[in-house]
Amino acid sequence: MSVKAYILASVEAGLGEDVIEPLSTLEGVKSAHNVTGPYDLIAVVEVPDTDALGELVITKIQPVEGIAYTLTCVVI
Repeated sequence: MSVKAYILASVEAGLGEDVIEPLSTLEGVKSAHNVTGPYDLIAVVEVPDTDALGELVITKIQPVEGIAYTLTCVVI
């Protein structure tokens, strides 16, 4: 069974659009949107398991230029 999650991210000022494009091309990222509120961006991801989720967030999403920090919310 696959794992779905929402990744909420704080993005450095003025880089919202610059973050969406590289984020959207990552395998496992189903959609990514700039939003208003306490976070600047929400991405919907779907991966095979929790190990793949951790790998995606730590090695692919967090290093994207402009992302300050993330919060992962796993769908239950």
